[in-house]
Amino acid sequence: MRCRTRLTKLLWLCAWLLPATCQAQSSFSFTLPPAVRQQILEELEMKTLGGRQFWGDVQFFDRWRIQRNVFTGHYRLLDEHDWRHASGTLEDCQQKLAEIRRERNLPPMSGHGVILLHGIIRSSKSIYTVADQLRTDGFTAFPMEYPSTQISIPDAAEQLDSVIKNLEGIEQISLVGHSMGGLIIRAWFAKHHDPRIQRVVMMGTPNYGAEMADLLRRNILFRTVLGRAGQQLVTDTQGLIPTLPTPPCEFAVIAGGLGNGRGWNPLIPGDDDGTVTVASVRLAGAADSSVVPVLHHALLGNREVSQQIARFLKTGQLRENGEPQPVSVPAPAAETAAE
Repeated sequence: MRCRTRLTKLLWLCAWLLPATCQAQSSFSFTLPPAVRQQILEELEMKTLGGRQFWGDVQFFDRWRIQRNVFTGHYRLLDEHDWRHASGTLEDCQQKLAEIRRERNLPPMSGHGVILLHGIIRSSKSIYTVADQLRTDGFTAFPMEYPSTQISIPDAAEQLDSVIKNLEGIEQISLVGHSMGGLIIRAWFAKHHDPRIQRVVMMGTPNYGAEMADLLRRNILFRTVLGRAGQQLVTDTQGLIPTLPTPPCEFAVIAGGLGNGRGWNPLIPGDDDGTVTVASVRLAGAADSSVVPVLHHALLGNREVSQQIARFLKTGQLRENGEPQPVSVPAPAAETAAE
């Protein structure tokens, strides 16, 4: 029986990590003399892999972005196709971006911008389906890259702050987070404020901790692959998550689950999406909530989920019929009442 339990845990770990790991791509930078490196950059624009786990976005202009390398601390400017147009200091990249804006006569940004944060191990490309839906509905979408396996949740929140501060011309800002991305949003509210923030949507976010993280936190593969942030996803009452504030603005939560009280994963209690329980997603204070019958990672590509997010950011309601389902009590109390 013990062997079967261990095998089941291993299978769920593989199922959890494999889709994200397949997406993870690396972009390496070699140390060259400054003069040589500058000459190469001036003569050749280079295609990159987008910086999946070693780069983080710090500034956007429409679909252009400036990233910082988590190891070397240097910056680069990428276009929407991941071509590098500059590298060096932040000022170097900002100057090059200003030149491109002048040469191409690009208009300033305006309107309602939405910053989207992926979950741990994933990349900004994993949230493109949601971004495309938001653009269709008139929003300016900024799928944000951050090195989720290399930094902590509070560190990622500081990176988010840099992106928010640099959204020049954007009059309104909303935030959308998948899984750990939602916790980063909450961590941002712990230290920062911006009057432009309108609404927040969290999907599959372990707002009361992830039971799968509890089961795997001492597993060497889990610790190695998921890094510091992975250790912060546990349900420990003395951990990071209980210290995070509830968003002070209007927010909604979307969970994955089967609606049968058992969920997809036999290793964790109650309904779940294979990784996070519905109860953990349902953060008290949410203006609206929903449960969609899909697995954790499938929330990102689900058309209904994308439409619900766009609708809530526009109207404050997830459903087309306009009937909200707010969350008024914490998850543990809600589960006890249901029993």
